[in-house]
Amino acid sequence: MTLNEEITRRRTFAIISHPDAGKTTLTEKFLLYGGAIAQAGVVKGKKNARAATSDWMEIEKQRGISVTSSVMQFQYEGYCINILDTPGHQDFSEDTYRTLMAADSAVMVIDAAKGVEAQTRKLFKVCVMRDIPIFTFINKMDRESRDPFELCQEIEHELGIDTYAVNWPIGCGKEFQGVYDRKGGKIIHFTSNGGAKAATATQVNLDDPALDGLIGQRLHQQLSDDIELLDGASCDFDMDKVRHGKLSPVFFGSALTNFGVEPFLEEFLRMTTPPLPRMAGETVIDAFDEPFSAFVFKIQANMNKAHRDRIAFMRVVSGKFEADKEVYHVQGGKRIKLSRPQQLMAAEREIISEAYAGDIMGVFDPGIFSIGDTLCAPGSKFQFDPIPTFAPEHFQRIRSIDTMKRKQFLKGVEQIAQEGAIQIFKPPYTGMEEVIVGVVGTLQFDVLAYRLKSEYNVDLYTEGLPYCYLRLVGNEEPVKEDELNLGDAKLVEDYKGRQIVLFTSFWSINWVAERNKDLVLLEFGGGKEE
Repeated sequence: MTLNEEITRRRTFAIISHPDAGKTTLTEKFLLYGGAIAQAGVVKGKKNARAATSDWMEIEKQRGISVTSSVMQFQYEGYCINILDTPGHQDFSEDTYRTLMAADSAVMVIDAAKGVEAQTRKLFKVCVMRDIPIFTFINKMDRESRDPFELCQEIEHELGIDTYAVNWPIGCGKEFQGVYDRKGGKIIHFTSNGGAKAATATQVNLDDPALDGLIGQRLHQQLSDDIELLDGASCDFDMDKVRHGKLSPVFFGSALTNFGVEPFLEEFLRMTTPPLPRMAGETVIDAFDEPFSAFVFKIQANMNKAHRDRIAFMRVVSGKFEADKEVYHVQGGKRIKLSRPQQLMAAEREIISEAYAGDIMGVFDPGIFSIGDTLCAPGSKFQFDPIPTFAPEHFQRIRSIDTMKRKQFLKGVEQIAQEGAIQIFKPPYTGMEEVIVGVVGTLQFDVLAYRLKSEYNVDLYTEGLPYCYLRLVGNEEPVKEDELNLGDAKLVEDYKGRQIVLFTSFWSINWVAERNKDLVLLEFGGGKEE
């Protein structure tokens, strides 16, 4: 295949949802259709049940939730698909935001009984900010659910996006029998086959006399009434609005029973675009540009505990990556060869020799990469726009209970901080005997303690701290705490050596600013504190 043909067949998308809407189950079924796995795992279940492929961390298997984004690549009907499965829990939303930077479109999974939930709204806003297509899969139609019209209206009202129902459900709960494909004018009737690769589908025309016998007269009448209302009231399908996240194609189905999953996957792949361009300041880097470029959007330590390795996840933005060629690491300012490039299937990997725009690949990181780093062909020196960092809102003081394990403690905390899951601080002019940890969501404290114990054999002493805001110190010269009037605020340094003030309340920020006229306080993303 030519370079253009390889890039054209790539599809890279993230799956987002509120926790427990069935996102990871849907991901499993996609992998099943692509032949990437032989048997779909369950996200929750008995102790001897298979865990979901994308939930590869031990804590994920135990709790039945996703706590880190995972990457999976597979082939399906000529397409090369890169799926980014994201955590649904709000405490891990920063990981999800970063992952969305690497996606070209998003599949928003909604629980048919619950509708639009809090985390869905947050993640949706990030997608809108990115101007990427958003496809909606209304899941769990095999359970009692809300009225489909009501669900579509709620999406429009709550998220401010138009919807177009590509298909329509026939019944719900135990009566859920399939979907009506509006474009083809056909009924796709499903029969459960015990969770095998695909639900058995029978296609029937809407005017087929056998339809009453297949779905029952009542459901047939209800479907006819719904279609009439849909055709009269819904907005027209506009591909341009879909491409810019202004119109969301809506699909109904059940990931658990496979009903409606394959029709959704096929239609989704037809509607989505090849890899999208990315901005590097004023310059547009197009996927079909021949020179290679990529950016780091995630770092994960100890995916393979036996090797204590660290993997940098990269989104290839343009051209073709070849394993034997040097690339230029912009932030490091030097040429490097990327070590052990790999294609990923959650925690499983396969060494690759090439990758194309749209692909997600992992490379061994000896500690030189940071989130947001740009890699490009030697001779180029542009930088992709930065990936946003979020200010932590919860803080703890931590140290190793066993003082003999100080070395493992510091290594573990620093490595996990470099992944971006936590941020670490220390009082100025002191060693790292104890560390202040800041996180966006409190569940990250549990994950930190679990990982330090399981990966570094370190038990933690923890102490909650009252801080919930921070500001960067913007003074040209370092400031000294004993020369400031900070009240209950605290001066610390982050691991980059930047001075930061931690505050217990928003009122405290103003109090400190008024009493320290020479102290320059900056918002975490820049901008002087008023």
